Amino acid sequence: MTHPLLSQDQIEAYDRDGAVLVKALFKDQIEQLRAGVERNMADPGPYAAENLKEGEGGRFFDDYCNWTRIPEFKAAIHASPAAAVAAELMKSTTVQMFHDHVLVKEPGTSKPTPWHQDSPYYFVEGAQTVSFWSPLDPVSDASLRCIAGSHHWEKPVLPTRWLAETSFYPNEDDYMPVPDPDIEGMEVLEWKMEPGDAVAFNYKTLHGARGNESTTRRRAFSLRLLGDDARYVERPGPTSPPFPGHDMTAGQKLRTDWFPMLL
Repeated sequence: MTHPLLSQDQIEAYDRDGAVLVKALFKDQIEQLRAGVERNMADPGPYAAENLKEGEGGRFFDDYCNWTRIPEFKAAIHASPAAAVAAELMKSTTVQMFHDHVLVKEPGTSKPTPWHQDSPYYFVEGAQTVSFWSPLDPVSDASLRCIAGSHHWEKPVLPTRWLAETSFYPNEDDYMPVPDPDIEGMEVLEWKMEPGDAVAFNYKTLHGARGNESTTRRRAFSLRLLGDDARYVERPGPTSPPFPGHDMTAGQKLRTDWFPMLL
């Protein structure tokens, strides 16, 4: 029996397109997550970044891997139905925590989130993965944009550093160039969203977002989860997030003391 927040059509769409809208996934955790974002921005973690160059207007803040030190994030993850929904979308019997990610675009931030796949940045591979991207403010133009079917592409997209716009790894030939889906006529999936709605997308789904030209904030909380077949892989350089000192070897399931099972 499918979860009340999901339909069979949505599960099939996730398989086919690599992205689907899940209404009200965090609807009971909105204030909790907003409080967590404020705590995070007041006390950034070691991976926090400001993603604007000098002279660019607004503010584009992001930070990740804070759920163990920000109690609002930890409580929201456990109280929400995210793990149960993830299991159905991934068709997985288990759900494992990977990490959280906060992305805040203040009003008047014209800089877009560059098109990218998450998978090449991570040290984990598998068909059973899901990210939930949930706005904590109503969004339309600044919503997440996903490219239908891109999780099935044969070659991964080149990972780059967002601010420096340089290649993340030395082996550029192993990747395809970052496409421009709007110019190339690809099918872009995007939704007007209310706080607590979530876009669920595969780690290999190409995605990005426009700038926030509105007069309101665009705060987003992301939750990255893993299914049965996810395994540690070696990359040709430090990954993002790096998780220094993890001591894992290729082919291993991620260590559960750092990446606990949610289901």
